[in-house]
Amino acid sequence: MKVEIERKFLLASEGWRREVHRSDYIRDGLVASSDERKARVRIIGERATLTVKTQRVAGSRYEFEYDIPLEDAELILSSCGNNATAKRRHYVLHGGLTWEIDEYDGILKGIVMAEVELDAIDQLIDMPGWIGPEVTAQAPYRKINMLQARQRDLTNPPSET
Repeated sequence: MKVEIERKFLLASEGWRREVHRSDYIRDGLVASSDERKARVRIIGERATLTVKTQRVAGSRYEFEYDIPLEDAELILSSCGNNATAKRRHYVLHGGLTWEIDEYDGILKGIVMAEVELDAIDQLIDMPGWIGPEVTAQAPYRKINMLQARQRDLTNPPSET
């Protein structure tokens, strides 16, 4: 069992792009989500995982991740419907931490966010100059809420006047 302490940020500039040392293409789907708890299937290359995350308490939560057969992951992912996403995750080393910059594709195309995992709630962070406002605790920036907002936008386009 792993304790996840994660902080999320918007980006202030494209400066992070010069510092990328690796990128992965990720497909994932929310199998279930309720009150910040979630179960997710994820495929990165030939590796597939099923992850369960508990609700956050005081800035951290438990995360359980298990490798599963790729064929099973593909089947589960195909059943996620509108809760499936794709993104390019870029890894940037800064200040002794690995920053993960997610550039979404598909329904969330255009959204770019940064996150960093910490060892302690009160860990000091050397903030890169390209980091913008923190959105960790802001509900509109949770993936399920972003998906629902985009789905509403697609089904209720602005009327032409």
